Amino acid sequence: MDETDRTPRPCSGDTGAMPEPASTPPAGAPLTRTDDAAVPAWATSQPPPEARSPEAVDRLAAVLRAHPGALVLTGAGMSTDSGIPDYRGRDGTRRVMPMQHGEFCASTENRRRYWARSFVGWQRFSRAAPNAGHRAVAALQRTGVLGPVLTQNVDGLHQAAGSPDVTELHGSLADVVCLTCGDRSDREQLQARMVVANPGFETLVRGEAADGSRVSSQIRPDGDVVLPDAAVTGFRLPLCLVCGADTLKPDVVFFGGSVPRERVDACYALTDAAPALLVLGSSLAVMSGLRFVRHAARRGIPVMAVTRGPTRGDGHMTLRVDAALAPTLERLARAEAA
Repeated sequence: MDETDRTPRPCSGDTGAMPEPASTPPAGAPLTRTDDAAVPAWATSQPPPEARSPEAVDRLAAVLRAHPGALVLTGAGMSTDSGIPDYRGRDGTRRVMPMQHGEFCASTENRRRYWARSFVGWQRFSRAAPNAGHRAVAALQRTGVLGPVLTQNVDGLHQAAGSPDVTELHGSLADVVCLTCGDRSDREQLQARMVVANPGFETLVRGEAADGSRVSSQIRPDGDVVLPDAAVTGFRLPLCLVCGADTLKPDVVFFGGSVPRERVDACYALTDAAPALLVLGSSLAVMSGLRFVRHAARRGIPVMAVTRGPTRGDGHMTLRVDAALAPTLERLARAEAA
């Protein structure tokens, strides 16, 4: 199924799996979010030595001042200080196996597994608050140093920190869509329905199962947690209130799914209009984000990144800062406020 438009279609028979193109497509082409469990070659490299030098942040500040209104591309590392982990370690190894689009659409049982884990995870995920890095980005936007934010995250923390003009490349966990009839609903309202439909399941939120075993307290980047199979089996799956189908899905792009065409075009337009591109907290392992780095580099504008360890886009970077994200952004914000 081609998900480049937003026309809902039944999950039945929808694999959502699309191979990653060998070359960058034109601006109107869909982007597919893909993932690879193996350690990629780029992840074994090291950032240039100057990326760790004390002067690296000063050089970054100088480039940003010379190119005010830089487009910002953020990844999972932006939210780790808010208690939401990223997908990969610094060596590129994937920490968790994310839900795949085709897997979600393949069966009712897979959807039951997702929603049971999400039901527990939402209790913690929805309480996550913006961290100092989010607040610093918002402050730098207010001073004009930074421009629009293009985020790969689905947590809404940029908006909560006061950032204007945020494009959520992979959607938002706060919204739910029915893949059968297209009805849209609020995630908090769905949570309330699942509470009623699953009395007693809330004890799992406290990490306690009926047999005394423990469930994971680790939130995953897409808002779910690991649960024992026995708990998942007993979970009552939420149904669409309009058509009765069990194809409710968070309005996010799972791995193997495609970013909507109109959102892709909007992101390319932002990149075309940007005086510079600043990547924050992303290894750029996912092609849907890396494409905009490549596009910016072809335009000849400065491309910079602040993140720990190597990124898949290091070969396109004008400047790299290998440092803790929040303190670096706070330092930039303080300098501009002085």
